[in-house]
Amino acid sequence: MTQDIPPFRGAMHRQLPELASWIAQYHEDALEPDLPIIDPHHHLWDDERGRYLLDEFTQEVASSGHRVVATVYAQFKAMYRADAPVAMHPVGEVEFANGLAAVSASGRYGATRVCEGIIGHADMLLGDDIQPVFDALVAAGNGRFRGVRHGAQWDDGVVAQGRTFPPRHMLLDPRFRRAFARLAPSGLRFDAWIFYHQLPELMDLLRAFPETTVILDHMGGVLGLPPHGDRNAVFAIWRGHIRELSRFPNLNVKLGGLGMPYTGWHYHLADKPPGSDRLAADWRPYVETCIEAFGAQRCMFESNFPMDKQSCGCGVLWNAFKRITAGCSARDKAALYHDTAVRVYELPRARLAAD
Repeated sequence: MTQDIPPFRGAMHRQLPELASWIAQYHEDALEPDLPIIDPHHHLWDDERGRYLLDEFTQEVASSGHRVVATVYAQFKAMYRADAPVAMHPVGEVEFANGLAAVSASGRYGATRVCEGIIGHADMLLGDDIQPVFDALVAAGNGRFRGVRHGAQWDDGVVAQGRTFPPRHMLLDPRFRRAFARLAPSGLRFDAWIFYHQLPELMDLLRAFPETTVILDHMGGVLGLPPHGDRNAVFAIWRGHIRELSRFPNLNVKLGGLGMPYTGWHYHLADKPPGSDRLAADWRPYVETCIEAFGAQRCMFESNFPMDKQSCGCGVLWNAFKRITAGCSARDKAALYHDTAVRVYELPRARLAAD
């Protein structure tokens, strides 16, 4: 890192109102605009970070020119219940996402079926006491609830500044594993959000639970801030872990999340957002490593919006992915942008726009 780089301000370098004007400085026409996309990972909220609800998300998708036909909502501690036992607070987020899904299904907010699937939160350290929470989340989802995310990311470097991480080695905790054992019998999946140096702990979890479907968020949490500033060294470690993880058939990977400031490309510090050609050049080795290891049928592109909006606009993001996959077959593109998400999240109401 050079001395000109300002201190790390967290994943939300800019709040949403300020971010909108920065993003508006640059626009690209959509590449392959007819390619059907299911976005399997985005967030919605209305709090001190700004307002990002159905209006904002659908307008962003529409203006991008890309054909996003449906989405999966990913847990982000939005609209938790205030009048319930602590363990049941996250049920409010699923109720919130399901309500927005019902509004979206009316068609009044455009063609995209938002929140077609929902990933919520449950405190997996509840151990054997987790089942009532799972049951409440399933009921709140009204048929849309698909699984749980309890972020296990931990680091003692720059990325830890100004925030609190969950307990270190949480994936190895016996309480966590007792709760995890109840996911598959409940028909639920697990979204794993960890950093790249924690991937061996995920391998241990997958060995213990080969029947549970797991989705690795954000390609396994690549970091680019001290002490992880040597990008080549980090890439070599990450690539080795990804290749080992590909041996577990119950694991799938979301391709994205590289626009978060954690990754150390510092796009968010420029006067104007980058173009898709720059993003594709930087991200190609990571995306291609995952597709090569897992195959297109176990990979799916994600927007991670509005978190990745810290680095680029919605249209530019999807263009970057499409530049990377320009040489892929039609079958592989269908999997990467649509079919893998349909299969993994079992989206029965999604419009299956690709064979």
